[in-house]
Parts: sequence; C-alpha cells; structure tokens
Amino acid sequence: MHGQMLSSGIPVRLRIHSEQALLLDLTALAPQGPGPELMQVMQNLRIQLPLLLGAALLELVPSYTSVLVIFDVLKTDHTEIWQKIVSAQAMLFRPERQASSNKVIELPCYYSAESGPDLEAVAALHQLSINELIQLHSSQAYQVYAIGFAPGFAYLGFTDPRINTPRLANPRPAVAAGSVAIADRQTAVYPAASPGGWHLLGNCPIPLFDLTAVPMLPFAVGDTVRFVPIERAEFLRLGGQL
Repeated sequence: MHGQMLSSGIPVRLRIHSEQALLLDLTALAPQGPGPELMQVMQNLRIQLPLLLGAALLELVPSYTSVLVIFDVLKTDHTEIWQKIVSAQAMLFRPERQASSNKVIELPCYYSAESGPDLEAVAALHQLSINELIQLHSSQAYQVYAIGFAPGFAYLGFTDPRINTPRLANPRPAVAAGSVAIADRQTAVYPAASPGGWHLLGNCPIPLFDLTAVPMLPFAVGDTVRFVPIERAEFLRLGGQL
C-alpha cells in the first residue's frame, strides 16, 4: 500500500504516514503547483471524507498538495481506509463532484512603517510607491491553503506577482502579534508574537486564534481572505497595539 497510486488513471498516491494516519498525496493533480483547481479537490475531500469514513475519522489536516487522514485505530485500519478511498475515488476526485469555496473573511490592516517595518523596503525593492504596494496587496483575494506553524497561522495565496518577495535572509527573533506579512508568493497574519522570517507590511488588530471561541479560528482551509486598509485611529479603536 505504501506510496501506491490510485487506479482508474487518477494520479493520487496514498502513503502510510503513521500508525493512525494515511497521507493523500495530490501533487500529481497540480503539475503547475497549487491553485484554484486543486483547492476545489481539497474542498470536496473535506466534505466527502467525513461522510465516507464516519466515526472512524478523527481529523483531516489539509495542506497545499496533500491531506492527512487521521483515524481511530480501535475502529479501523490502514487497509480499510485505503479500500474505502479506492472504492469512492470517482466521487472524491472527479471534477464534476468538486465543492466550492466557503466564506469570505475581511481583515482590517493598518499599513504603515510603524506597524509594518518592512513596508518601505519592500516597496523600494519592487520600485513601487507605498500606496501602490498597499493597493496591490489589499486588492487581491487570497485563499486559505493551509493552517500551521502556529495556531491560527493561515498560509494565504497568492500575492500579485509584482510584489512576490523572498523571505528575510535573517529571520527576526520576535514578530508582533497581528503582523501582516509576505514571503515568496504567500501572505499571512502572525496570530501571536513569535519568531518569523517574512516581510512585515502592516498589522491586523483582530485576534485570529481564541481557545474560548467557537470556532477558535475565523477561517478554514478553502475560505477566502481579503485585507481592508484602515487608518491609525481605526486600528487603535479596534484594539490594535503599536
């Protein structure tokens, strides 16, 4: 079973990841890299796999090109999960069964040198004005491709090619909570203070992870995020800290 390709010409590999997990490797479905079409497949898997596996499924962990299927070893095993996925592969992976994206979340962002210490340097790197950089970053609709690194840290893609920016050569030992950042083709919000190697453009005053809230995050994989520029006074009124 390890690394086996699904039948019927569907280029998906199923790999044993641990005693209680299988990894669906969807890389071959997206030879040009992650994008909306692969995200549609991911969305379909998020809907269909819980229905297919029932109480034996403990958790699904989607990423850019894979889905980790974590199951209850007291209720099933690798072979049974594999057989169920193979038997339902037409439903899971065929385009006509793909699901659409979920919600659109708007996040306020105070773009400035005091809230985004790399704003001016990134604008200069791309030969843009500060306003042009802000417009290019905030006018894009970003999909949530994965959540990881830290609770509430969503990897959002993709930035406008005109502002794609490599990671910092030397990561910062501390990045402020709420920092809105870019790296390569991605953007994100740091939900809590932490080290980080992304370029900081501004700050979002809205908490993105709350253990006492239901749900704990305002977004899920497949949702769409937009950044809304706000002024300093509004940032402070919403609870932002500088």
